[in-house]
Amino acid sequence: MNRDTRALLIAATGEDPEPYRAALTAQMPDLVVHAEGEGYDPATIAYSLVWKPTRGLMASLPNLEAIFSMGAGIDHVLADPELPPGPPIVRLMHDKTREQMRDYVLHVVLHYYRMMDVAAAQQARGEWRFLQIRDKAALKVGILGLGEMGGAAARALAGLGFSVLGWSRSARRIEGVTSFSGAEGLKEMLAQTHFLVSILPATADTVGLLDAGLFAALPKGAVVINLGRGNHLVPADLLAALDSGHLAGATLDVFDPEPVPADSPFWTHPKVRLTPHIGSDGNAEICGEAVTANIVRIENGLPPEPVGERARGY
Repeated sequence: MNRDTRALLIAATGEDPEPYRAALTAQMPDLVVHAEGEGYDPATIAYSLVWKPTRGLMASLPNLEAIFSMGAGIDHVLADPELPPGPPIVRLMHDKTREQMRDYVLHVVLHYYRMMDVAAAQQARGEWRFLQIRDKAALKVGILGLGEMGGAAARALAGLGFSVLGWSRSARRIEGVTSFSGAEGLKEMLAQTHFLVSILPATADTVGLLDAGLFAALPKGAVVINLGRGNHLVPADLLAALDSGHLAGATLDVFDPEPVPADSPFWTHPKVRLTPHIGSDGNAEICGEAVTANIVRIENGLPPEPVGERARGY
């Protein structure tokens, strides 16, 4: 395919393609951008920018060179059983999305460290009672998932003086972070974790990971923060651990399903903070910058980055 005829297809279920088209062409004016449903020649499509793409659509593009995910995860792409095996699936990763996730984690950990949840409960009861400030170095933050997002959060927390622990499927080395891996490593980390932050990807192994057994392995009074995927959490197990007093609180940003049903107890539970999937936002501007930078790499003979591993699912 002639370089000058290469085009990009936006195929994003539930998303307005126009802001993405505008952001892409602002960064790369010569790029021809189509949206699913428009008339275009499939043979001209070299790149696709996707979110939950229609089954079989990627397979209909014979000259597809790269699939760009609108999110950090690639599970929504891999869900297509007709997905062609050749094109790399490029995860959305940008300094701004790493910064957004880092800031969310810092906010939540600091919230619980300074006992703002306790202060809010006291205010609601009209109670004035001094809260002793704890030594942050004695409070251990355990992070599940030490990839791009988790690693950025771990470094930032360590820089603030927290004792930071991190778990990943394979061993990682991050300065200032005590790392664990494997099943035994997870048990060892959980036993000493006061604030547990999950930023795990979507894989078959992570579904239902945040369950009664995991919560019981945490010290009494621990807090759980889920920023990974909604289906990692067993809701009934979390509610039971909160109601028993074993867990002191939970902040949840991802759910299964989304939006959260109106009758979910998460809306009103006094120990739960709920946010509407705002850990990071790969908006049109960020997508435009990340995708066009990778197109430049590809057209200069370099591989795009970061590429998701199909076998791992992320």
